Amino acid sequence: MRAAALHSAAGALLLTALSAVPAGGAPNTGGLSGSPGVALTAARAAAKGVDFGKCSKAQDLPGSMQCGTVSVPLDYAAPNGRLIELTVSRVRATHRDPHNSKRRVPRQGALVFNPGGPGGSGLYFPLIGLLPEWKRIGAAYDLVGYEPRGVGRSAPLSCQDPKRFFKGPVPAPDHPSESYKRERVAQAKAYALGCAKRSGSALRHYNSLNNARDLDVLRAALGEERLTFMGASYGTYFGAVYATLFPSHVRRMVFDAAVNPDPAQIWYRNNLDQSAAFESRWADFREWIARHDDVYGLGKTAEAVLTSYERARGRLAAEPAGGKVGPGQLQGSFLQAGYYDDYWPARAQALSDYLKGDPKQLIAQAGPVREAAAEAENANAVYTAVECNDGPWPTDWRVWDRDNTRLARVAPFETWDNVWANLPCAYWPAPRQQPVDVRTGPGELPPTLILAAERDAAAPYAGALEMHRRLTGSVLVTERDAGTHGIAGGPNRCVNGHLEAYLLEGRLPVRRAACAPHPEPEPAVAPAERAARPGR
Repeated sequence: MRAAALHSAAGALLLTALSAVPAGGAPNTGGLSGSPGVALTAARAAAKGVDFGKCSKAQDLPGSMQCGTVSVPLDYAAPNGRLIELTVSRVRATHRDPHNSKRRVPRQGALVFNPGGPGGSGLYFPLIGLLPEWKRIGAAYDLVGYEPRGVGRSAPLSCQDPKRFFKGPVPAPDHPSESYKRERVAQAKAYALGCAKRSGSALRHYNSLNNARDLDVLRAALGEERLTFMGASYGTYFGAVYATLFPSHVRRMVFDAAVNPDPAQIWYRNNLDQSAAFESRWADFREWIARHDDVYGLGKTAEAVLTSYERARGRLAAEPAGGKVGPGQLQGSFLQAGYYDDYWPARAQALSDYLKGDPKQLIAQAGPVREAAAEAENANAVYTAVECNDGPWPTDWRVWDRDNTRLARVAPFETWDNVWANLPCAYWPAPRQQPVDVRTGPGELPPTLILAAERDAAAPYAGALEMHRRLTGSVLVTERDAGTHGIAGGPNRCVNGHLEAYLLEGRLPVRRAACAPHPEPEPAVAPAERAARPGR
């Protein structure tokens, strides 16, 4: 299960986060950094650079955006073998101070962004510089986004026919029957086999270790001696892998919505923690709805709101809304509200309208977007491949069944849906790695900035604490009593102040700082929802 975000007051770039692990696996290939393979490829990339030009019409990007490609080896152990191209985008630093038109802002280099996933595309990231919250940063930095290996145009992965990716109305039982479990196990096995059939021996090379290596090649291609990087959600994990492998290549790094990098967590146990955290965030949402019962009429307590939600699930199971939205689609739609509280007003209104006999908003918000099927299938394929390759997973269904049956007794909202999203990893046909031991010692890494919301469900707060502990010299800024997944450039001025001070001046607080929560959303129907990748 995944998601990542780069927030903004205008709505935000929503891109896509994470999940899951134990057992034994194959050792890291190439001795971590990839030995001469990375150094050789980076040297070639530095000599060639990136031939930026107009973005293709198919990409439909504004004229200020430039696009190019960077070549990386599929296998860093064979740098002279098969090459793949990563698509890169850029908007140059404007040099314009938004608060003083007469002042020319000096350029500080390139700021590279990854939105997470795995499977998220950062291609549109440079457009963030158009928003007021990002103009100061966009004045000093070239804003650079890219599509990681496997994503979009960068040697895209696929595990099934995209036309079959979006299924019709589906159930979402909190306590599935044995027959339903057998059905989902069969689907997971078929999906894993489809990944192998469509990708062949290349499948094993889509992993976080290679994503970190690719990042160093991109750094070199951009002409940057040291990297300035910002990762959200899963992007914080392979960013931390990069910091471990290439600490001397780091200038500044921002980890927004940091995931737990402990090798024992990658990825099975992170998934269990995530499912537990979503139960708390689901309760937060229901309590907010209850406080605004005069608007929505769904109940004056969180328990009463849950009763309304369950009533809707029952109706949808009997008769899917518009023939498209069943209990599974409803759950997926409300799961998004667990990531981002600016979804709360629209989701609550859609549920209220549906129970009053008007399903239009629910269908619009929860129904599949068929036009996005190819993109969604690709994102899911990359997500699955990276997480399954990254570390060992339980291969005995009884382990999954035992752990998640226990968890679902206290955290039913997301537990089983999370299982079905990741279960192909139990039957994965490619070799698994041992996760990198993310860790830096005193003086190895320049100071880095970790941002975390205290009630983030997709990246539980314990992960930020662990990241802070492992990256010596890092500083943790916490948004207290808030749960939005990805807080950089959002509505919290305190958070944004720390972000700007770090990126523009290299200035950080001492070890830790806290910000009060941003205001809760107003109980009104949200305007047009931000563009978002499907959440699974």
